[in-house]
This record gives sequence, C-alpha cells and structure tokens, in this order.
Amino acid sequence: MTLLWVPLLVLIMIWYLTFSATRLDRLHHRAETSWANLDAILQRRAALAIDIAHLPKIDPATNLLLTAAAHQARDADIAERSEAESGLTGALALLRDDDEIVRSYPEIFRELDTLTERLRIAIAIHVEAVSAARSRREKLIYRIFRLAGYAPLPVKYAFEDDALRNS
Repeated sequence: MTLLWVPLLVLIMIWYLTFSATRLDRLHHRAETSWANLDAILQRRAALAIDIAHLPKIDPATNLLLTAAAHQARDADIAERSEAESGLTGALALLRDDDEIVRSYPEIFRELDTLTERLRIAIAIHVEAVSAARSRREKLIYRIFRLAGYAPLPVKYAFEDDALRNS
C-alpha cells in the first residue's frame, strides 16, 4: 500500500516541475515579445525624429542634433542602447519646447505624441514581463532543478525607468 504512494508522488512532482518550466518559458517568451514590440516602437520613433529633423522650418543645428540622436538610437548596440534612447528623448523634448515649430506641424507632433504614449505603454508591459520572469527565476525550486535551462536572464534598460518616471 505504501509503495503505491511513491510512484504517485513522483508523478505529481514531475507534473509540477513540467508545469513550472512551461510557465517560466511562457514568461521568457512574453519578455522577448514585449521587447520586440518595444524595439519596433523605438525604431519608429527614431524614423519620425529623422522626418522631423528634415522639416523646412527646422534650423540646421537642430537638424544635426536630432539626426545624430536618431541615428545613434537606431544603430546602437545593446550595451549603448539605453544612453542612445535617452539622448533621443532629450533631443525630442528640446524640440517640443519650440512652440512655433509645434504649431507649424501639428499632425507630425500629434503622431509623435501618439507614439510616445504607445512607447510608455510598451515600456510598462516590458518592465512587468521582465520583473515577472526574474521573480519566478529567483524561487528556490527553479534554481534547484535549473528549470530556466540556459535561457538568459531578461533585462530592462535604464531608459525604461526614465520614461516611466516622466510619464
């Protein structure tokens, strides 16, 4: 009679570990998907910044600053991405302070506002996904049985915290 409990307990343990590993895999996938969405929005913002930089009423210094910031944000590798995105945010904020340019091109700045709001939402989703995956991986059962396998630990970037604080 007691020998029947051992296989049942082993089966329950196997089921729990499989369920836990699958859950962690889904959390990692969610973090990767949220990053892909965030990256697409960031790329679109950089493209819009280049479009804004080439508007007729933009002075050459602003054009140079905005174009350089946009290209740097687009081409930055992962280690430099946070600084580059913060630089582009700062350049766009400086441009926003010029009321004459904003009044001259209301449609493009409406698009920038919409994109900025989508960016804030995408950052919030990405930060939550990364936090959920990291907190799950910190649990003892996940570390003992190496349920994360060789998956890299999801990361969030400094510009995400800056954008959430400024919203």
